[in-house]
Amino acid sequence: MKRIAPFLTALAVLTASALQAEDVEVSGLTFTKPEGWKNEKPSSQMRKAQFSVGEGDKAGEVVFFYFGQGGAGGVDANVKRWYGQFKGGAEKGKSEKAKAAGVPVTYVTTEGTYLSGPPRGPKVEKADYALLGAIVESKEGAIFIKFTGPKATVEGATEAFKKMVGAAK
Repeated sequence: MKRIAPFLTALAVLTASALQAEDVEVSGLTFTKPEGWKNEKPSSQMRKAQFSVGEGDKAGEVVFFYFGQGGAGGVDANVKRWYGQFKGGAEKGKSEKAKAAGVPVTYVTTEGTYLSGPPRGPKVEKADYALLGAIVESKEGAIFIKFTGPKATVEGATEAFKKMVGAAK
């Protein structure tokens, strides 16, 4: 039994580490990555965490942004900004209010031709794309979670996305 104890301790530590790798902590809230989504290294310092959803050219990305208390403007300004990243995005856009972890959440959707690229840089048009976003108004500042990708990928992962946001702790 004495030989097994160190092995069991090591196994417990590895298991705990693996489980923690599935969680993303942003602005005092913890989100658990849905099964099948892949952690990615954030592609810029503005991104606090990043997941890929799907494979190859059908893959979408989920990005967590956090700019501190009052950073990046209010909810309405960001909803408008996200709609503006799609041709005709405001006409097809919808938003709805909910709660997660006891704080307000605004879910945002739109679809069409996505104008991908940095805010002030060149854009690449991606047809038949969709956006599913959540603006979580945490006590430490808003968390912006933006899921963009092919429309079928986003639609197929909508339930998992909303479950992830709704179960934040």
